[in-house]
Amino acid sequence: MSMVIERLKSGKRSEGYLEGQMLVAMPAMDDERFARTVVYICAHSAEGAWGIVVNRRSRRVRFPELLVQLDVIKQDDAIRLPERAANIEVLRGGPVERGRGFMLHTADYRGDASTVKLADGFAVTATLDILKTIAHGEGPDKAVLALGYAGWGPGQLDQELQANGWLTVDADESFIFNPDQDSKYQRALKKIGIDPAMLSGEAGHA
Repeated sequence: MSMVIERLKSGKRSEGYLEGQMLVAMPAMDDERFARTVVYICAHSAEGAWGIVVNRRSRRVRFPELLVQLDVIKQDDAIRLPERAANIEVLRGGPVERGRGFMLHTADYRGDASTVKLADGFAVTATLDILKTIAHGEGPDKAVLALGYAGWGPGQLDQELQANGWLTVDADESFIFNPDQDSKYQRALKKIGIDPAMLSGEAGHA
């Protein structure tokens, strides 16, 4: 199990940080890994932060193909998946541990001890059990699978926020699980009443 999940399970979370919020990259973001991204923050404390990019679709693999690669289902079963399972989005969750999958989902699903409840009705699971459950037409009401995650060391995200690298906005299910990845960045800015054309790297926080 990934260390990021272990840190969530430890319960060492601090109030006043950005857990459950989304980061929206400023248009002047000079880090190509995060340009025009929207990141759901799973954990944020004095020890650092980690989150999942929720607006970049994986170009390498679709969910049914991934289930076959992981031996969750047989190749012949891929075309017989329940519609909800077949349509689950596979996202490029971030530049860290890109070979590892993190299922971000609604908190109506509670799997084994690896499922960790997040803020405001979200949860994350990082084991194969949830993939098997979804493949059988069960599991959470809504979910996305992220390959990799975004991580920040102690104080690093706070510094980026102070340098106007990110804006923050409330997260909600209708946004996170919307399959229209191409428009999410623009819609995230509009959620906080901002016209992208009016922004610059020198703008303050919303």
